Amino acid sequence: MSTTATDIGTARRWSMLALGMFAQAAQAVFVNGVAFLIPELQATHGLDLARSGLIVAAPTLGVVVTLVAWGAAADRFGERRVLTLGMAACTATGVGAALAPSLVLVWCLLFVGGMAAASANAASGRVVVGWFPPHRRGLAMGMRQMSLPLGIAVAALTMPGIGHEYGLGAAFAVPTVLCALAALACGCGVLDPPRPDRAAAAESGLLANPYRSATSPSRTAASLWRIHAASALLVVPQYTVWTFALVWLIADEGWSATSAGVVVTVAQILGAAGRMGVGYWSDRVGSRMTPLRTVAITGAGCMTVLALADGWGTGTAGTAVAVAALVAASVVTVAPNGLAFTAVAEIAGPYWGGRALGIQNTGQFVVAATVPPVIGAVIAVVGYPAAFAVSALFPALAAPLVPSDGASRTGADETPPPSR
Repeated sequence: MSTTATDIGTARRWSMLALGMFAQAAQAVFVNGVAFLIPELQATHGLDLARSGLIVAAPTLGVVVTLVAWGAAADRFGERRVLTLGMAACTATGVGAALAPSLVLVWCLLFVGGMAAASANAASGRVVVGWFPPHRRGLAMGMRQMSLPLGIAVAALTMPGIGHEYGLGAAFAVPTVLCALAALACGCGVLDPPRPDRAAAAESGLLANPYRSATSPSRTAASLWRIHAASALLVVPQYTVWTFALVWLIADEGWSATSAGVVVTVAQILGAAGRMGVGYWSDRVGSRMTPLRTVAITGAGCMTVLALADGWGTGTAGTAVAVAALVAASVVTVAPNGLAFTAVAEIAGPYWGGRALGIQNTGQFVVAATVPPVIGAVIAVVGYPAAFAVSALFPALAAPLVPSDGASRTGADETPPPSR
């Protein structure tokens, strides 16, 4: 007998969310934690900010390569297998990076580890969308998206100090252990969400490619591409803050590594709460796109204030305003992801959700991979204020790209009948 969403009950549904969050958080520590080792790369290995950015970008580049493939695997073989295999492979590459004798080998292993870590991006979102009904889906996906800033908070709190005291290899042990635990937890606990059988899906059009106008309403296809484009633009301020907040506080503001790590950690925790808040907001108003557009405009404002405060603020008051703006930007710039992910999965439907989320993530990670080296070079040439100002332009451009609500596919907004 197949398992249905009703059969597992509310408690088990939330346990699926918890497991998806754990996998996503472990992935976030692996992919984004390297940014908090920039001071160690500079001090111990003599790298400048641009070359440190290349190391930071390695796992992100790896994620880009395999996102769509992992999404297709989740569509075909189920979420549990994808999560378990991906997190196990990520563990193996983490061990290799911790023991690697050269930075070139570290870069290669981080790249391969990113390829494996992409499994969590594609599959954990499908678990949440598949098990939660529409009126709770925004909150649930917002909570799932909390795992990204929470994972970064864990990395900010642990990896800089460990790297400073014991070296890069010891710091890489943090994401390695977390990925190992995630592989074990997902293998034992994740249940693939139900979906219509293929015959019913073919009859209702859910097997059709939502990106092709011949098989999908043009409004649906256009909405997907506009969400992808807006989300990619919103990545720029998000990754600017993630990558350079710690080093900005240390190098420009004269903070200690520990104090800067605490500020970044607090900002990430607040960002996690912000993701949950906007998800709940979207459920209450019955719209994913209106909150997304509002958050994009707010993000542009926060980055502008940060640039102005850092450029023209003086003394203790100027520093306080700049740090407050940094924290606000850290919260706002991460808020849109859950809204966009939920909308993409709902529009694409249960048989294309994995691939659509893979395409969504690919665009975001392509941009994310360019941010550390490019913004690092901008900072080196014209300074932090100008780099923050440039980053503010991207959410301003994203806001008008956000489509109106209403594009969805048949069955995408329902809890589907089971087939597994």
